[in-house]
Amino acid sequence: MSSDYVWFEGMPFPCMGFNKEIIGKIRHSFVMREDTVVLSYPKSGMTWLVEIVCLIQKKGDTKWIQSVPIWDRSPWLENESGYFELVNKEGPRLMTSHLPIHLFHKSLFSSKTKIIYIFRNPRDILVSGYFFWSKTNLMKNPGSLETYFEWFLKGNVPYGSWFEHIRGWLSMREEKNFLLLCYDDFKKLLPIHPLFVVHVYHDDGDDDGGGGGDHDDDTRGTIEKICEFLGKKLEPDEMNLILKYSSFQAMKENKMSNFSIVRKDIATNDLQLLREGATGDWKNHFTVALAEAFDKVYQEKMAGFPIGLFPWE
Repeated sequence: MSSDYVWFEGMPFPCMGFNKEIIGKIRHSFVMREDTVVLSYPKSGMTWLVEIVCLIQKKGDTKWIQSVPIWDRSPWLENESGYFELVNKEGPRLMTSHLPIHLFHKSLFSSKTKIIYIFRNPRDILVSGYFFWSKTNLMKNPGSLETYFEWFLKGNVPYGSWFEHIRGWLSMREEKNFLLLCYDDFKKLLPIHPLFVVHVYHDDGDDDGGGGGDHDDDTRGTIEKICEFLGKKLEPDEMNLILKYSSFQAMKENKMSNFSIVRKDIATNDLQLLREGATGDWKNHFTVALAEAFDKVYQEKMAGFPIGLFPWE
């Protein structure tokens, strides 16, 4: 099966489970309240982040994460089933989205919604995306990394251009209700536990970068940052449970989080959502020519951001 996309105002979306009417409703009438929304461009580490947020909400109790699929714990806003679940839910909501900033309703910017955005080296996103999307029926199959590489740089992949996506969301990095996390920084700190450590930006200018020190202390400190942002407090034993059950291996073994129970008409060819969990894997797949071509586009598209914002530079 050769799948195409669902298109909305020139932006491609996965062809199954999405429709342009719902995306239009999100933009024009989906009012944000005192919600928590976990955001990223696809393949940036969002699944790990959702798992950690779920564990924080339950103070390390694993019953929820081991009995309810991750897409029901944190519904995917722009997906058909996720949208209807969220629009009919009362009270504060936990939700997931890959949408660019301009497709959210204007209420996002005046509500008490807490936004957590995780970003990652786009080279790794490209490689991870190629292996992921190629094993689904959610988009047309590129057939080769080289073809997907061309599509990615042109924004002809699900959710469009990574460059436009991150530029849009980073415009909020000084807001108090916005927590910015870098996948590459937490992987640098953490050889065992996946923790979303990083550059945390607020109005007061605090920049808590990751580097050095005891890994366990750094990890705990980062979870505490997320807890502080969400207004949560953990006891030591609760922290230990979160560290244990947010590990890469624990998530790979949890069928409610690893997408192994996704419908077979969506996932094909032994899809693995959690494939490597590593940074720098792009070096195993890019040729010198691809690396140079990517660097040229990257420098053009990302000009103007402050030095030190992206740890891979």
